[in-house]
Amino acid sequence: MKTLYKSFSIAALVLIAGCRKLDIAPTDAYSELNFWNTDANVYNALNNNYSLMYNSGLYFNAEALSDNAYSQTNADAIQIASGTANAQTPKFAGDWAYYYSTIKSCNQFLANVDKNTTLGATNLARLKAEVRFIRAFEDFNLTKWYGDVPLVNNDISQEEAKNIARTPKADVVNFILGELDAILPPLPSKDQLPAAENGRITKGAVLALKARVLLYQGNRMADVVTVCESLMSGANGTYSLNPNYSNLFSDPATNKNNPETILSLQYVPATTRTWSDYWDFAPNSVGGRVNAQAPTQELVNDYVMLNGKTITDPASGYDETNPYVNRDPRLTATIVYDRYNWNNGGGVNGTSKIIYIKPGSDPTRPGPDEYSSGRQSSSPTGYYWRKYFDPSALANFVSGNNLHLFRYAEILLDYAEAKNSLGQMDATVWNKTIGALRARAGFSDQAALNFPGGDLTNVIRRERRVELALEGLRIDDIRRWKIAENVLNGYVHGAKFSSDPATDNGYIRVQQRRFDPNRDYLWAIPSGDLSLDPKLTQNPGY
Repeated sequence: MKTLYKSFSIAALVLIAGCRKLDIAPTDAYSELNFWNTDANVYNALNNNYSLMYNSGLYFNAEALSDNAYSQTNADAIQIASGTANAQTPKFAGDWAYYYSTIKSCNQFLANVDKNTTLGATNLARLKAEVRFIRAFEDFNLTKWYGDVPLVNNDISQEEAKNIARTPKADVVNFILGELDAILPPLPSKDQLPAAENGRITKGAVLALKARVLLYQGNRMADVVTVCESLMSGANGTYSLNPNYSNLFSDPATNKNNPETILSLQYVPATTRTWSDYWDFAPNSVGGRVNAQAPTQELVNDYVMLNGKTITDPASGYDETNPYVNRDPRLTATIVYDRYNWNNGGGVNGTSKIIYIKPGSDPTRPGPDEYSSGRQSSSPTGYYWRKYFDPSALANFVSGNNLHLFRYAEILLDYAEAKNSLGQMDATVWNKTIGALRARAGFSDQAALNFPGGDLTNVIRRERRVELALEGLRIDDIRRWKIAENVLNGYVHGAKFSSDPATDNGYIRVQQRRFDPNRDYLWAIPSGDLSLDPKLTQNPGY
């Protein structure tokens, strides 16, 4: 889909000469009267909506709102994490505007596409289903952050937009679920999708979004099971875990063509559509710029030992003086730690080397360390991201790799969580889900792979955290589990680099965080929108 993300604006193509009657379409330019008659224009409008669905900033920056990461450069993330955000916080307004501008574009498409008379009913039904999916995805993002939100399901005028009230969250969710049910029939399955259409929305994507929406409600677990089973059965497309976890994110060929991806943000190398966020994630010694986001010690702690035991278990074999040995292999695939063996994979941004992070650990140089509490080019936690490193990236880590919105691994985790909450977790379900994910990750010890029995709530939550780290979902999980007041209050930590044992046993104190459960489970409705629309109301506490 090389043309998927070309910029496009219908308004820019509406060229109507002032001397002409407004109900006569010009013959030398596109207008509102004839634009949709051209098939290429319809597909350009579709591609525009795909490009608006989500972006790399929304994808990665969500991690710094959670206990997985800390940002020393993102003022909004710092403000939100410290509990001082308000109705003027730019991110609250920016995200609100982003989602509603996408909904506006989708509604314009749906209001006009039937003017086309050449694509045929079958093609038009599919195109409308794709755009309705994108709109449902935006509605879901809005309601998960803001709660009750205006539900705009048709193309309204500016004046109408200034006089619209918030719709109860339950009604928004029901609308989303109804939309997803309605658009399933006209969409192809993954198996029916030609290679040239890789990246377009399929039945699998619809079901994956439906499973996520249902899971986030907390009281629809039986429905989550049903939806997941409809995906796991292969009836709506054949999906499986990719054999190599790391390659899903870093190997360009695997990243774009694998059995696990259900829907990704599509990028094209070179200049068509790229992202370069990793430039501010990478260690300075391999070409990183400003460290904009660093993994936390709290995330590192949740990677279990190869025997399946947590590092706090006395029988785990964990050695605090050699903390990264015999750990879940996904730790090395996700996070760069002190004395990390950096393999550049033949790319252009450096060579294979040992990454020395702890102060004084590099025997070859006395210069600045990869860890610093006061220099923005260094990690404030003593950790960096490895996941999504692209060895084929251009200078400054400009990458054309896709960003995964929905993976089959998430479906397995949804299924495990739902079955466990219903009291239906057993060895069969375990082997299909957590056991399968661990086997793919590289575990071989049967103690880690076998069904452990007992209360598995924390086991499943920990598995979800490490499997999906740096994919923007952790903040959603801790909010829907209602544990944010526990994990987002107090200090977030970095590696054990401090020589002062009074400072949290030597672990770096990075940021003091505060989360008010009476307020912070919802974001503020932006003050600018409140001033424009008298029917809008504010969330409690803002």
